[in-house]
Amino acid sequence: MFRRELAYFFGALRFFTRLPVPAWVGHSSEALDRSTRYFPAVGLLVGAIAALVFVLTSFVLPMTLAVLAAMASSLYLTGAFHEDGWSDMVDGFGGGWEKAQILAIMKDSRIGSFGAIALVMLLLARFCALIEFEWQEIPLALLAGHTLSRFAATTLLRGLDYVRDEGKAKPLATRIGWGELGIAGLTALLPLLLLPPLEALLGGVFAALATLWLARLFRRQIGGYTGDCLGATQQCSELAFYCGLLCSFS
Repeated sequence: MFRRELAYFFGALRFFTRLPVPAWVGHSSEALDRSTRYFPAVGLLVGAIAALVFVLTSFVLPMTLAVLAAMASSLYLTGAFHEDGWSDMVDGFGGGWEKAQILAIMKDSRIGSFGAIALVMLLLARFCALIEFEWQEIPLALLAGHTLSRFAATTLLRGLDYVRDEGKAKPLATRIGWGELGIAGLTALLPLLLLPPLEALLGGVFAALATLWLARLFRRQIGGYTGDCLGATQQCSELAFYCGLLCSFS
């Protein structure tokens, strides 16, 4: 049982990051579908590496450059997978008027003006938010933000339907069970326990509001979600979480 669960975790890790996994971990749609419970755990690992990069580089570089290094490390680890989803989502919803057109634009590998502007603004906003924290707060914010935002995206797998006939997220299209969602939620809760209760609460509320807003938009415009919608939710909820923390720290 432990080996099977470990395989599910490594399956999620392989799908969402560039990190190597053991050779014995197989490929199957069923295993990837069951790995959804470990999405926040992948975020926990990515956030921990980004936090470590920040701490190490901050000893030799100004804090602004250390924050950039931490952001760059997470982009490299994930291959900008979620950022790509964000830009595709904004392109589709910004340039499309009805479901078929929105889905066609999101599937186009080329980035449009909406997506390019949104991506620049997102990264700039994330950088500006992170440099507002005190030095000791940044590692905890990164750890919790990466983990909680993956859980936010996971909730869409429970509340919405997958709307494409095929796509990268098709193996994840089965609705996640309440038990699996509970495991994901408990994982997301762990780094929040390292924060003061009020800060954790406000950050969580901001992330939840961003997720609910996007879920409502997706349901109204296309009747569900795509892989790009999951990535966009992760990105938007992460930024919202940082904004919530800043409201309480200031």
